[in-house]
Amino acid sequence: MRRSAELTGLPPGELYSRFVGRKVLFILASLLLCVGAALVATALGSARLTVGEVFRAVIAGPLRAELDANRVIVWHLRLPRIVMGIVAGAGLAIAGAAMQGALRNPLVSPFTLGVASGATLGASLAIILGFSLVGAGRYVVIANAFLFAMGTSLLILAIARLRGISPESFILVGIALMYFFGAFTSFLQYVATEGELAEVIHWAFGSLSRASWGNILVVTAVLLFSFPLLIKYSWDLNALAQGGDEVAKSLGVNCGRVRVMTMALSSLIAASIVCFTGIIGFVGLVAPHITRLLIGGDHRYLLPASAALGAVLLIAADTIGRMVISPAVIPVGIVISFIGAPFFFYLLMTRRRRYWQ
Repeated sequence: MRRSAELTGLPPGELYSRFVGRKVLFILASLLLCVGAALVATALGSARLTVGEVFRAVIAGPLRAELDANRVIVWHLRLPRIVMGIVAGAGLAIAGAAMQGALRNPLVSPFTLGVASGATLGASLAIILGFSLVGAGRYVVIANAFLFAMGTSLLILAIARLRGISPESFILVGIALMYFFGAFTSFLQYVATEGELAEVIHWAFGSLSRASWGNILVVTAVLLFSFPLLIKYSWDLNALAQGGDEVAKSLGVNCGRVRVMTMALSSLIAASIVCFTGIIGFVGLVAPHITRLLIGGDHRYLLPASAALGAVLLIAADTIGRMVISPAVIPVGIVISFIGAPFFFYLLMTRRRRYWQ
């Protein structure tokens, strides 16, 4: 900072204010972009509406006795899907950014650490074998997916603690479980009937079509609980990401506790989302990296900025999926993978050794 002040001729205090101002401006711009993307996405579909008609339908609300066609389309068909896209994209991006900072690895996300694979296994067991940890009912697949996702996270934490809580422990255990659960799921698909196989594959594609206001309320409650706690650990995550364990310990950071809490909260967010949406793989990987490239790696700003950008990416991907071959809908998990996979490959090819510097 002092060197930068000397080069620009500005006092350090003013330089820091501008430095922070750019980050805050990016967050505000991303939030405005998210609102704009949501309005446009609500207007697009088989029945085209203008942004003005969408805005009037939203203002009118869903509870009046006289429900016109526009309000039915907006409140009962499109808004649940789009709001779920906002909270799911934000949550997955937050989880990815926090995991990458805690493990100091740019290739970490809920998808690559096995949380999504655990959810898929839980859903497959419920659909194909009728096996459930919570009884029966219309929510059995959702509940099983959530419990298996969280169980995967707890298993990763337990094994990593046995080996010593290091970034390598989390990553290696997560990758091993991802492959194991993937093999188990593949076996279940092999013995499934055609109808069961189709249902599992449709669930695993990742889609916002199952969104409802009740689902949104659950995911939002988890985010409101977890996000402030992750922000509380932002200074510790900065120390871990920038200097590694030795530097963080010298600054008084309890690396093991921070890593466990961050992984547990991030896994809770991811599990609460994928149990309703299925597997949406690359938001948690792509959004934090784009944000880090634009505003740096300070987690006080990286986490909220990643959330806003993740919401924009998921809304945009879902809108593309709805419009490309309308009236058919391409699941958002497929569309976001088309975006994320090339970026992932680019990251692998160009990642520098000192990525976090």
